Amino acid sequence: MANSARSSTVAGDIPSTNLPSIPKEEAFHDDSKVPFLTARTFLMAVLVSMGGICFGYDTGQISGFLQMDNFLYQFADNRETLELSDIRTGLIVAMLSIGTLIGALIAGPVANNRRLGRKYSICLWCVIFCLGNVFQIAAQYPYWWILMMGRIISGFAIGGLSVMVPAYQGESAPTHVRGAIVCCYQLFITIGILLAYLINFGCVNLSGPAQWRVPVGISFFWAFVLGVGILFFPETPRHDFRHGKVEQATKSVAKFYGVSTRHKVVKKQLDEMQQKLEIELQGDTPSVMEVFTGPRMLYRTLLGITIQALQQMTGANFFFYYGTTIFSSVGLNDSFVTQIILGSVNVVTTFPGLYMVEKFGRRSCLTIGAAWMFMCYMVFASLGYAALENPDGTNDQTVGMVMIVFACLFIAAFASTWGPMAWAVTSEIYPSRYRSVCIALCSASNWTFNFFIGFATPFITSDIGFSYGYLFAACNFLAVLVVFFFLPETSGKSLEEIDTMFLMRVKPWKSSKWEVPEGETLSSTDRRASDAYAEKRRASEASRR
Repeated sequence: MANSARSSTVAGDIPSTNLPSIPKEEAFHDDSKVPFLTARTFLMAVLVSMGGICFGYDTGQISGFLQMDNFLYQFADNRETLELSDIRTGLIVAMLSIGTLIGALIAGPVANNRRLGRKYSICLWCVIFCLGNVFQIAAQYPYWWILMMGRIISGFAIGGLSVMVPAYQGESAPTHVRGAIVCCYQLFITIGILLAYLINFGCVNLSGPAQWRVPVGISFFWAFVLGVGILFFPETPRHDFRHGKVEQATKSVAKFYGVSTRHKVVKKQLDEMQQKLEIELQGDTPSVMEVFTGPRMLYRTLLGITIQALQQMTGANFFFYYGTTIFSSVGLNDSFVTQIILGSVNVVTTFPGLYMVEKFGRRSCLTIGAAWMFMCYMVFASLGYAALENPDGTNDQTVGMVMIVFACLFIAAFASTWGPMAWAVTSEIYPSRYRSVCIALCSASNWTFNFFIGFATPFITSDIGFSYGYLFAACNFLAVLVVFFFLPETSGKSLEEIDTMFLMRVKPWKSSKWEVPEGETLSSTDRRASDAYAEKRRASEASRR
C-alpha cells in the first residue's frame, strides 16, 4: 500500500495513515442559526494576536532608543559625540530580522510535530522571546554586540510567532470572520508599535540605563500573557483532524462556531477536511519540494512570497524603524511626539481594515491600498527632495508639516489594507499539508526584506536622502499589478474551497464570483485537477527520456 509508511512527509507533517471517519449525515440534525462571533473566537483572536504585540513592540522601541542619550552613551562608536556609525546602527536595528528569518523558516517543521502542534509551539516561541530580552537588558558598554545578539534571539521568536499566529487563527476561525480574525494580528502589531512609542516617551527622561532597559523589560509581559493564555485554548481543528483526532476536531469547530457538535456547519467543515485529506492519502509520499512542485504549488508559493515581500517594500518600516530620526531631520523639535501621532494613526486606521477585509474582499482593498500608498510616497519623496531645504540650509517647517500629513495618510492606507491583509491572504491560499511550511517561507520573505530595509536605510538616506521614497513608490505600483493579475479573491470561502479554486485555475479577476460547480464536490474537482497534473508530469518526464 503506497501510503502505509509516510516517513518523509512535508517537514515532519505525518497525518494519520487511515482516513478518519466522521459520523453519518443523519447525526448532524441541528440547523439553528450560527452566531456571527462567539466569545471564544473573540478571545482567541485577542490572545493569539499578542504575538503581534511582541513584534510591534520590538519594532517601535528601537526607533526611540536611537534618540536616547544613555543608549547612545552605552553603544555609540564615539562616547564623546554620542554618534552611532551607519553600520552599527544598521546591525542593531536590522539583526532582529535575521533572527526572525531563521525562526520563520523552522517554525513550520516545529508546528507540524504531532505532540507540539500549533498550540505548544507558540509557548516555545514565547520562552525564546523572553531569553532574548534577558540578553538585551544585560548589554552595556563596550559590549554592544550582546544587545545585537539579544535582538537576534528575540527575532528568532518573533519569526516563529509570525508563522504560528496566522496559522493558528486561519485554521481555527469560522469562515465568515476568518479574514478579520487573522487581520487582528496586524492590529496588535500596530498596538505594540504605539505602546513602544508611548513607553519610550515616558522613559526618555529617566536617568541611566533605565531609560531604555525599562521599555525592554516591559516586553516580558506580552510573552507571558500569550505563552500562558494559549494553554487554555485547544489545538487547531485541522491539525487534530490530520492526526486522526476527529472528536477533538469536532469539538473545536463547534466551540469556535458557537454551535452544538451535531450542527450541520460542523458536518460541512469536517467533510471538507476529510475530502482534502483523502486526496492527499491517495497520492505518493510527499516531500518538502512539493511546496514548489505540487499541483499549482509553485504559483501559490511564489505568490505568497511576493505578497509578503511587497508588504515590506510598501515602505512602512521606513517610518517605524527610523521615524524619530526622519522627523528630526525635517525640523520637528520633539520627534517622539510625532512618532506617537503616527503610531496612533496606525492603530486607529487598522480597525476599518477588519471590516473592509470581509465587506469588500481582499483584492479590492489591496489594490486600492497600494495605489493610495504610491501617491503618498510620490508626494513625500518629491517634497523632501525638492522643497524641504531652504537656500540658507535650514528646513522649511511648512513643507515638513505637509510631509508629516502625507506620512500619516500613507500609514492610514497601510494599516487598513496591506498591513493586515497580506497576513490574511498568505494564511489562506495553501492546502493543509503545506500550510505551515508555506507560511514559513512567506514570513521568511517578509523578514528578509525587513532586514534589507532596516540595515540599508542609514546608508541609502545618507547618500540620496528623501529620494529613497521613489523606490517604495515604484514597489507600491508593482503591488497593484501583482494583486490584480495573480491574487484570487479568498473572502467568504473555506480554506478547502480556496484550494480547489487554485487547482481549477480560476482567473483572479473572475474569482470573486466562483463557486464549486453544481453537481460536484471538492473531492471530484480536486481529483480531476490532480489527475491532469499527474498526466502533465508523466508527459514531461517522458519527453526528457
